[in-house]
Order: sequence, then C-alpha cells, then structure tokens
Amino acid sequence: MKTRSLLPALLPAAALWLGASAVASASAPPAKTAPAATRNCHLPGVTDTLQCVTLEVPLDHARPAGDKLKLHVTVAPAHRKGVRNDPLFVLAGGPGQAGSEVVQILPTAFGRVRATRDIVFIDQRGTGLSGKLDCKSKPEHERMTEDQLEAELRACIAATRAPFSAYTTEAAARDTELVRRALGYGAVNVFGGSYGTRLGQAYARLYPSSVRSLVLDGVAAPDQVIPAGARDGQAALDKMFDQCARDASCNKAFPNLRAQFEGLVAKLEAAPLKLTLPDPRTAQPVDVTMTAARFLGTVHGILYSPADARRLPFLIQSASQGRWQPFVARQNLAADFGSDGQIAMLLHLAVVCAEDVPRMTPELLKSDAGKLTKTLADKMPAICKSLDVPAVPYKEPTRIEAPALLLSGALDPVTPPHRAVAAARYMSRAQHVVVDSLGHGVSQLGCAPRLLRTFLDKPQDKLDTSCLKEIPLPTFQLGSAGPQP
Repeated sequence: MKTRSLLPALLPAAALWLGASAVASASAPPAKTAPAATRNCHLPGVTDTLQCVTLEVPLDHARPAGDKLKLHVTVAPAHRKGVRNDPLFVLAGGPGQAGSEVVQILPTAFGRVRATRDIVFIDQRGTGLSGKLDCKSKPEHERMTEDQLEAELRACIAATRAPFSAYTTEAAARDTELVRRALGYGAVNVFGGSYGTRLGQAYARLYPSSVRSLVLDGVAAPDQVIPAGARDGQAALDKMFDQCARDASCNKAFPNLRAQFEGLVAKLEAAPLKLTLPDPRTAQPVDVTMTAARFLGTVHGILYSPADARRLPFLIQSASQGRWQPFVARQNLAADFGSDGQIAMLLHLAVVCAEDVPRMTPELLKSDAGKLTKTLADKMPAICKSLDVPAVPYKEPTRIEAPALLLSGALDPVTPPHRAVAAARYMSRAQHVVVDSLGHGVSQLGCAPRLLRTFLDKPQDKLDTSCLKEIPLPTFQLGSAGPQP
C-alpha cells in the first residue's frame, strides 16, 4: 500500500501503518443505530461492483442526540451468498488512512476470505469519505523550509473548524460497533494494519461480544507512543547495514556504507545542502534543499519495505558521492501530488496529540536512541499546542479473549516483533508469527492470504505458518540498472 503525508519534510514519520496510543476499556451502550443508505459503487483499484454505505453517527458518543457526522463504509459482498454472517472488518492504518483508500488490496490480501465472507472497509471518522480532516497539498511544499512548512500547517489548523477532541481512537471504535449493528451482522472478524491494530484492540475491549476473532498485521503495543520510534527505526537500519555487509556482492559494491551514511547525516546536520536538479515532472531545473530531517525521514520511510530497503545502499553511496538525483527521486514518492490516498494529516495529529504526545516524557525520549524519528518527536509538542486537544488518559488494557493472529515482519522499523509480544500479554488466545524476510505488512505476501482464510475458518486451531518462511529476501540494488537478478 502507498501513502503520502501532507508535509513529508516536516513530519517524515507520519505514515500509513503507524500505531497510536491505548484507549479506555470501559464499555458503554452504543447509540441507537440510524438507518444506513446503501448504493452500488466503484472505487479506484477494484473492478468489481461494491456497495457504498453512508451511516450517520454521533459526533460525540456521550451525546447521541447531538451533532452527527456521516461515516462511509465500503462492502465487498461475499462471492457465495448466505454462507456466513461473520464478515471481516478492515481497519486501515495511519492514523489517517481510510478503508476506501486500501480497498485495492481486496483481491490480494482478502481474495480467499471473500469467497465466504463480506469484506467491510471502514473510513474512520476524519478520513477518506468520512469527513476527511486534511490540508491542501501543494507542489511548492517540496521546496519550502521546515519553518515555512510548519507555518503552513499551523495556518491550516487555525482555519479548520472541526472539533479535534471528537476524533479519538475510542470514538472510532464506537463508530465501528454502530456499523456492525446497522449492517445487521453478528460477531465480526476484525483485521487491522498498524494503527488499525490498535483500533482493533480498542474495539475488542469495548465490545468483546461483537468480536469473533482478530487479525493484527504490524502490531502496535498498547503502550506504544508514535513519535518515540527512533530505537525501532535504528534497529531496522542496523539490520540492513549488517545484511549488506554479509552479502558478498553488496559488501563489494558498498564497503563503507555505514560510514557514508553517518557522514551524510553529520554533513546535513551541520548545514542544509542546496541542490539544483531536474524536476521529475517537468525536467526543468529546480532548487532543492536537502536537510537532515528530510534525509532521515526518507530513509525511515524506505525501511518499511525490504524491497525498497535493498535500494538504500545504492542511494546512500550515490548521495555521498554528490549524485543526489536517485535519492531525491525516491524522496518525491512520499509527496506524489498526482496520487490518491493521502493520509488525513489533521486526523493523524488529532489522535496523536491527544493520545501519544502527553506520554512523551523526557525519560522516554532519552531512552529512545536513534535519529530517524527525532525531528518528529521534537516538533510534535509544539504543533499539538496549536490543536489544543485534551489529553486522553492512558489506562491499563483489559484482557482480550477473542482468538488473535498477530503478524510481524522482523525488519519492520515501526512495529517490530517486540511490539506484538507486548500486545499479546493482554490476550488469552494469541498466535504470533514472525516472518524474517518481511518488514511492515505481511498479509498480502506469499501464502499469507491463504493463511488468513484458514485462521478465520477455525480461529481456535493452531495455524501452520511454515510456508511464510519460503518468502525470500529481495536482492540488493548494486547500480543504476536496479536490483541484481
């Protein structure tokens, strides 16, 4: 899956699969479910006719008779009618990504599951077609300084009239229950990716009788704090360096890789680098300022995918030799203004500022060794003051009884396996699978789609996941021609 943030240079770690903080576990009766409006529809990336559902939900679940917002839900009906009434609810990542923006993974990740189950993609409040909270993305953002970008973001926040305090993980979990009731389902299976794993866990705790099973891919731990991800990112980067050093071809092509990387960081921390490069869209010369924040943020984003990470040695060496074009071209992928699926930046900030930043203690930041997400951690408290959202108190998670399948990539820079281990401590029936060759996201690759169907059919049974070991590591890119065969 692909995403881009509004201001990638300012908030480089705001990405598709990031986790958010825990929510309260106390249950409350859901609001009365309003009738849902359903129509046939088509969405980008899917050729099938889908069902688009619009459902009114309370803006504030504590005041069900008050203001409402319209929630968008996309249903991909099961291929076999009348087989099961336990659909798969899909909760996207971010926070800030919408279900309608990841519906294109329907045939890859969920093709086998859909044979007997409806697949339900929910646009979390404030994302996608559910009243997206975002700022206009402009091509000139790429050439702005960090101060200019921050001023743009603050102006956007000030111009937004939405009550940011209403856009919490708990509110989204309560919305999910209203969707289940409005569509007439019994207990549902829940799939979450990264932040969606935290939303899924919140839903399972608030409404335990509504959840038949959980599939959590890229698992966020209940106590995880989004901006404090430097240690996990550094660990993934160190693994890439080590793998290159052990690979004869990579080590021969890039014998000084770690030193080159550290030299680039030191150079950019001393002073930004002014570059003149051909614009990838127009081929006209354009001035680009490479800062340490932009460099580190791009490296962090590249590490999400092992296939992408295998390009890093080539990109790093090219930049260290003064040839920045390949690196800048890769950086621009995170700010592709011609693509869909931009993360809802204001929704992302609303969640993180209420649920994570209040727990960013000096002790936590001191222990979070590494530089890849340091810019984000440093800037977030000041940016959050502009939103002025009340803190959501952290509460010790209650136990989840539903069977759960936890999927981790050993090379994941944001939700590595130790995060899933921490989450599983609060689960009675969790199976945790670690795939050595993968990064952030397992469900679409290798035999994983088949395993999802097997697990959902019999979630109480032990799953044989040995086939995931057959997924190979990609080869390293050694030159301009691309990865070696």
